[in-house]
Amino acid sequence: MNIYFDNSATTAPNPLVCDAVADAMSNVYGNPSSLHRMGKTAEDFMTDCRARVAKSIGATAEEIIFTSGGTESDNTAIIGYCTANKRKGNKIITSKVEHPAVLEAFKFLEHSGFEAVYLDVDENGRVDMDHLARELTDDTLLVSVMHVNNETGTIQPIEDIASAVHAVGAIFHVDAVQSYGKIKIDVKKLGADMITVSAHKAHGPKGVGALYIRKGVRISPIIHGGGQERGLRSSTENLPAIAGFAKAADIMTENFDKSVSAMCGVKNYLKDKLTSTLPNITVNTPEDSVCSVLNVSFTGIRSEVLLHVLEDKGIYVSSGSACSSHKKGRSHVLTAMGKRDNIIDSSLRFSFCGANTLEEASYAVDVLSEQVPILRRIMR
Repeated sequence: MNIYFDNSATTAPNPLVCDAVADAMSNVYGNPSSLHRMGKTAEDFMTDCRARVAKSIGATAEEIIFTSGGTESDNTAIIGYCTANKRKGNKIITSKVEHPAVLEAFKFLEHSGFEAVYLDVDENGRVDMDHLARELTDDTLLVSVMHVNNETGTIQPIEDIASAVHAVGAIFHVDAVQSYGKIKIDVKKLGADMITVSAHKAHGPKGVGALYIRKGVRISPIIHGGGQERGLRSSTENLPAIAGFAKAADIMTENFDKSVSAMCGVKNYLKDKLTSTLPNITVNTPEDSVCSVLNVSFTGIRSEVLLHVLEDKGIYVSSGSACSSHKKGRSHVLTAMGKRDNIIDSSLRFSFCGANTLEEASYAVDVLSEQVPILRRIMR
């Protein structure tokens, strides 16, 4: 039995998505920039895909540019905006619990002379709004805060942050990679000026993402060349992946409520059973978190050890963010939340999709109930 509880790292592509990718690769292989009929066919096909992805977040097609994924979208938004608008201000603000795609972009800009501020978070991982209020000054250029945290599932108060940011005339970017497909995103309601989404977190192909840029927001490209994507992302567009992204967006929109309900059921079942069955565990995910993530510490057992024991039983989980799991050091997210070292070192992330079942969760509980006491005795 294989149970995949690592959907925040990536999701299995839907078979219909795979079909869409293969069909585009075989039948719509013209270059969208070519002037002949096959190029026009590819361009029209891509225009349709762009409109479908835009619809999934309440945007217009003209506000979407396609990228290679979440990291490139984050970098394009943050570095591209600051480069194009540095005369407007020098201060940039983010939080201490962001994805490395945002944190490393901020470090790059710091080396380029920008003043970067990293906001504190509370014990649930939410941005300290008082800290934000103190840092929002007239020279603030850009603020970037993620919608949902990839390690804990914490949901940030994006609409409140947007209001505060816009009150000082700054621009607001949101990394919505982990909320896409789990929380309904309406760009107008959310209030962000730029939003990052990625296909492979929502049963689409890897290597393709999108950046929403509100009309009127000016950014500079960080990739230069032939001027594709309205001059903001040069390189021949990856049309097969874009076709898969659009199909994944269609499926996600159509099955949204059913999928979220299934994820909530599995998450709540697993949390309730673990907390009632096993002593000395800590749930690091707050109560009002996203449906897809449950972060739990099994005190006394190093997370990597328990991860591989579960893998031997056919259960796949994560010991943190997949994007930084090969780097040494403790979770910067749990550290910022004020968690003790023994809690951080024993944490596992279970992350779900709409295809996960209560039977899978029940099996995971049985395995953990058996293995955790054994490992604690061995590691004592």
